[in-house]
Amino acid sequence: MAKPLQVDEVWLGRIADLLNNMEFGSLQIVVHEGQIVQMERTERKRFENKSLGIAKSSSAPRSGTRHLRESSSH
Repeated sequence: MAKPLQVDEVWLGRIADLLNNMEFGSLQIVVHEGQIVQMERTERKRFENKSLGIAKSSSAPRSGTRHLRESSSH
């Protein structure tokens, strides 16, 4: 039978610290024999292309840019 999980103020503080300022992501808490033994934080950063001024309908590269498939020898 599983042991009941005991979470004290110290662990609640650690969990809160890892969640602070996380905009997108997850926090995985690993429990072994009723004790928290590990926490893993995965954070994602999302970026908008609006500030780059890239037109999605244009197929021609803008000056100073090239398609990813072009050779690097250009």
